[in-house]
Amino acid sequence: MENWYFVLEMIGTAAFAVSGAMRGIEKKMDLFGVMILGMTTAVGGGIIRDMILGMTPPAAFRDPVYACTALLMSFLVFIPSVREIYARRDFFYEKLLAMMDTIGLAVFTVVGIETAMSYTAKPNLFLAVFVGVLTGTGGGVLRDLFANMRPRIFIEDFYASASLSGALVCVLMWSEFGHLVSAGAGAAVIIILRLFAVRYHWHLPHADASEKQ
Repeated sequence: MENWYFVLEMIGTAAFAVSGAMRGIEKKMDLFGVMILGMTTAVGGGIIRDMILGMTPPAAFRDPVYACTALLMSFLVFIPSVREIYARRDFFYEKLLAMMDTIGLAVFTVVGIETAMSYTAKPNLFLAVFVGVLTGTGGGVLRDLFANMRPRIFIEDFYASASLSGALVCVLMWSEFGHLVSAGAGAAVIIILRLFAVRYHWHLPHADASEKQ
């Protein structure tokens, strides 16, 4: 079981690192900035999760494999020949960024739930869902703040809502169907919702400044 979640964490770490590094390149950061932004995106949510659950020091500091993987992926994304591949067309760039973000969101949401379930004496629905969503979205929020952007979870796409929906599915199925099936179902819900949101431009209602009297 632990091996499966380690593999999932590595996939999520790599995906979020690519997402963060691409955002850093978009903001014209240097190599150091790109690598730090990639690492922050990849491990930020997990650090927040571990602090909430009282797991100190956080796993990202106890085991350097996560940070090292994120730094390596960020460096690879920064290489000029690699940048040329995804920078040739804006359409491909946006699709790649959205896909990496979606994979990271799905993986870390269910990993966050598994951690909450495993390391909490009496986990409940609210705690597990909250920790899962925070783990999935936390790194992206830090990425956007470091890049001097409004966090996209508040203004763009069906993002945090997809994480919340998948987290609810995962937790509600947990006791009946077991860890792997529940995690797979939750991740699938997140990925499907995100892909449909990107494809059909789903958004939650926005506040309209023109409505002010």
